[in-house]
Amino acid sequence: MKAAWYERPGAARAVLMVGEMPRPEPGPGEVLVRVHASGVNPSDTKTRSGSGARPNPWPRTVPHQDGAGVVEAVGEGVEPARIGQRVWLYEAQLGRAFGTAAEYVALPAVQAVPLPENTSFEEGAALGVPALTAHRCVFGGGPVAGQVLLVTGGAGAVGFYAIQFAAQAGARVLATVSNAAQAEAALAAGAVLAINRREEDVPARVASFCGDAEGRGIDRVIDVNFAANLPDLLRVLKRGGSIATYASDAGVEPAIPFRQLMNLNARLDFALVYTMGEAAHRAAIAATTGALARGTLRHRIGPRFPLARIAEAHEAVEAGGAPGKVLVMLA
Repeated sequence: MKAAWYERPGAARAVLMVGEMPRPEPGPGEVLVRVHASGVNPSDTKTRSGSGARPNPWPRTVPHQDGAGVVEAVGEGVEPARIGQRVWLYEAQLGRAFGTAAEYVALPAVQAVPLPENTSFEEGAALGVPALTAHRCVFGGGPVAGQVLLVTGGAGAVGFYAIQFAAQAGARVLATVSNAAQAEAALAAGAVLAINRREEDVPARVASFCGDAEGRGIDRVIDVNFAANLPDLLRVLKRGGSIATYASDAGVEPAIPFRQLMNLNARLDFALVYTMGEAAHRAAIAATTGALARGTLRHRIGPRFPLARIAEAHEAVEAGGAPGKVLVMLA
């Protein structure tokens, strides 16, 4: 089968190789999936570069956690009826050497989730890390109906799904964006206000919209860059409010303003999809698949690259600003 891999950490063009390798066979409890589309996440590029937090001890790694395709074979203990099933994949390379950047991947059957017929393989490959992270960030503190949420990076992969989960659960959602196209996307996802963080004073816009004299109108924040955004978040968060953050590219060891947070009786929730519990996974998967079946979940699909150009796909993710999920196409 055709596959992409790397054997040492480094820059995409320096270490990623494309060629032939043996097709895997499904072990007990596993399925073999013919991959049609493979999603590229920032965690994939960070692991490849050597800057990620997850260890990568294998001599050869086929990257990528997310994907979508068709089950072609099953291992012992898996119902043969699954053969031919369309599926979306998550955490394919977690704790394993071989992810979805290949024509075939074998992985635990539970990580191949039935993909409704109304959802394309490209859309299925955009789920995984972003959708599961978004669901956990929105609902990790409980129901959000009637609350006001702020989603920073509302047009990003996680933020775009977070807006939808929250709005469809009865929350009023505000979002920060970086340009007019992102504002349009955030509003289409269900946000009631999109704030251009590069041109507007975010706390002032939140205060004006919420009509709160102290500017504290936000019950919960879903945050994309904790170290950079925390000063503004402290100005808009209600007393008793919470911040759920899933990334902090501006600094992984930010100073915590203890007294301000304590005075707010604030709660900090940290979300990492790879280590969140089984119950959280089940809830997020059920919500995602249910929304797909109902046709209520929108997707932002960005650039598509053939496997031979996987290095360019990684570079597009690292550069940021892609208008949607970057995909590598295998069928």
